[in-house]
Amino acid sequence: MARFEVKLPKMGESVAEATITSWLKSVGDTIELDEAIVEIATDKVDSEVPSEVEGTLVEVLYENDAVVKVGETIAIIETSNKGTEIEEKSISKEVEKNADEIEKNVQEIVQSTTIEKTSASGKFFSPLVRNIATTEGISMEELETITGTGTDNRVTKNDILDYINNGRKSSVSEKKEITPKIEEPKVEKVATKAVNIETKAETKNVVATVSVNGDDEIIEMSRMGKLIAHHMIESVQTSAHVQSFIEVDVTNIVKWRDRVKDQFLAREGEKITYTPIFMQAVAKAIKQFPMINISVAGDKIIKKKAINLGMAAALADGNLIVPVIKNADQLNLVGITRAVNDLAERARKGQLKPDEIQGGTYTVTNVGSFGSVFGTPIINQPQVAILALGAVRKVPAVIETPEGDFIGIRHKMFISHSYDHRVVNGALGGMFIKAIKETLEAWDVNAEF
Repeated sequence: MARFEVKLPKMGESVAEATITSWLKSVGDTIELDEAIVEIATDKVDSEVPSEVEGTLVEVLYENDAVVKVGETIAIIETSNKGTEIEEKSISKEVEKNADEIEKNVQEIVQSTTIEKTSASGKFFSPLVRNIATTEGISMEELETITGTGTDNRVTKNDILDYINNGRKSSVSEKKEITPKIEEPKVEKVATKAVNIETKAETKNVVATVSVNGDDEIIEMSRMGKLIAHHMIESVQTSAHVQSFIEVDVTNIVKWRDRVKDQFLAREGEKITYTPIFMQAVAKAIKQFPMINISVAGDKIIKKKAINLGMAAALADGNLIVPVIKNADQLNLVGITRAVNDLAERARKGQLKPDEIQGGTYTVTNVGSFGSVFGTPIINQPQVAILALGAVRKVPAVIETPEGDFIGIRHKMFISHSYDHRVVNGALGGMFIKAIKETLEAWDVNAEF
């Protein structure tokens, strides 16, 4: 019998650790190849770890709520391969040294906006707990007062959620707050008397009073909803948002898609939508204007070499997630179509891997899918720009011909570009979307794919 070490896999360049949330298999269970054995949570996404071998689970090295570093062994599987030891893949000492040096340099540049992993007293807090604390506006001092039930009295996810739901102590004001207690299910009917709920705005330290009447419902925000809310507020506070808008005639694209969509599906096994075409145009424009593909760290600009396009996707619960098409400029239309369809489908099913929602350098969101003509999206930090695609509509338009101008029906749409005015000026922001417009309007209606 050979023993195989199950290690916590790499989940993206910025993810160094994860929290064990639930073991899906117990010691003694038979494990199939690619069968999920444990659920984990990071600051970005929840995920499952599949087995790389077949065998029997003989040892579990970490309990639920334990925080594990990437690369550490979390379980042992005994395989039936006699006389064959599965060699463990490892990075050379020199590469590890270089990686540590790079990480150290990056940490010196990038300023953290979340609670530190350890407090002044040396108490450790998991990424999940720190993220919840940041979202709820809980300081390190307040976090240290929470009684932990985990290993070595560590504060677990349930500990901090119980602390929040049971009425956290206020260190801001001595005023007693009247807070309705929310029990399961999460939607609660409030008593017939009107109640005032006081909420503290994180940024301005102001207390706003919300009136709740008899038939109103109080709905607790989901974990992802809280993360999104925090991310949006942080983005507005960080970047100087400005927008540029441009109208694009996509008649040729509409006609081309109508002509080839059935053939495309039959040959490639994929449905062709407008999104891959727009993504291809965006990637081309970024190559033309690479200073859109940057991030800001303090007073330094990081120019990204890879063009990794994020595509905002709506989830069934109303939240959004942004899977990333890596190296989009290196894919042809068929390749981008496969990537778009695959990521969108797995996003809806909650099957994305942590690495698939990280590393984006520019984001595209399709507000037109909800019927909006255009939108003013918020930048997805640490990027410096985001593009919103409006609905494609039939509109009357002036058509110029050698014989003169006349009015005709054309398919048009608006694209809106939000960008960080600290580093992207109006000229660059405007030229970028003009380049996208020129690419889309020059589409050959007779082109093959």
